Amino acid sequence: MRIAMIGSGYVGLVSGACLAQFGHDVVCIDKDARKIESLKRGEILIYEPGLDRLVADNVRAGRLEFGGDLAGAVGKADAVFIAVGTPTRRGDGHADLTYVYAAAGEIAQALRHYTVVVTKSTVPVGTGREVQRIIRQARPDAEFDIASNPEFLREGAAIEDFMKPDRVVIGVESARAREVMSQVYRPLNLIQTSMVFTNVESAEVTKYAGNAFLATKITFINEIADLCEKVGADVHDVARGIGLDGRIGRKFLHPGPGFGGSCFPKDTLALAYTAREVAAPQTIVEQVIDVNNTRKKRMADKVVAFCGGSVAGLTVGVLGLTFKPNTDDMRDAPSLDIVPALQKAGAKVVAFDPEGMKEAAKLLPGVIFARTAYEAATNADVLVVITEWHEFRGLDPRRLKEAMKVPRVVDLRNIFDPAEMHRLGFAYECVGRPAVSRPQGVPT
Repeated sequence: MRIAMIGSGYVGLVSGACLAQFGHDVVCIDKDARKIESLKRGEILIYEPGLDRLVADNVRAGRLEFGGDLAGAVGKADAVFIAVGTPTRRGDGHADLTYVYAAAGEIAQALRHYTVVVTKSTVPVGTGREVQRIIRQARPDAEFDIASNPEFLREGAAIEDFMKPDRVVIGVESARAREVMSQVYRPLNLIQTSMVFTNVESAEVTKYAGNAFLATKITFINEIADLCEKVGADVHDVARGIGLDGRIGRKFLHPGPGFGGSCFPKDTLALAYTAREVAAPQTIVEQVIDVNNTRKKRMADKVVAFCGGSVAGLTVGVLGLTFKPNTDDMRDAPSLDIVPALQKAGAKVVAFDPEGMKEAAKLLPGVIFARTAYEAATNADVLVVITEWHEFRGLDPRRLKEAMKVPRVVDLRNIFDPAEMHRLGFAYECVGRPAVSRPQGVPT
């Protein structure tokens, strides 16, 4: 099949490359000429494991190309995917659909034969109908159907998620559109992937409902972690105890400093806004948003309290800045709340992140960036773990202790063993685990 992908950002590029791997002829379109030229040179501007090789392989095979000619690509396509950004609109929390609707207007002028216009971007319910209206108003003669095909890609594991998904959700309202979309995802039939066909509105709500539920699980276990700290329970034991219940499940029950990223903060806000608009307020989701925002800000207070009530004049080493491992994405990362708060409290921050420091440098002025985790720990009065990169789990605590001015660690991701850290002489604070008496001679 011939596919046009409008938007060559994270979702568009990953989806386009994976659809090309399925055997389709894909053209990824973007208005950013510099981005297109970089992609043509084989330069991937985002970090996603395996994406550079996937793109190169399919470009070499002639199935994937990049360009700025929307009309030419759409005019030849059997399916056109809209994968442009839908950032949070300033002032009200609603998703900004400017780019989606602009793309719909351009697509309308370019249609030359029957085409399925698919919304891949995360959009509030009702967006598909508006896309349909825009196209129909501009081109009453056009032969097309709309569809909603939300993405469920985890940054850091996006290719695996696309190629071997739990399910594919497709909102359509004609047999012809259903057949086209079935052909788009035909290779997944070989691995018996569940195809969930719905109407357009149901597909749109499914995306938001899924992300809101996962955000709720994260927020729930974070609040349980707070309880565990007060009563001497271990949140990891609690999470395992409830996660083995098949009705609950073990995923997304890992305590930390709060959720961030390009999806959960934006999507929970958009869902809450849309629901209020139609007089169906999502009070649980609204509470999740408030609790999560508060938690990220409280994590800096946790560090300050552990340092005896002040970090003024102290050097704080920070491990991890991105919102999660295996990405360079800094959007709504907890570090964006924690690091500035520590700086405001008078600390000097020295940070290391395996992939995110280039982006972080744009957002965190005044931070000193280290070349390694051990360099970030050198002469530190306290070391703070914000992102659980796998390489941090392999750090040698003895070497960290030798490098630090004061052996003091605030582990917001629970990557170290508390008993071992205390045995080695660290003052160690984690999340949702019972306190262990601090070793003698270590300042608090």
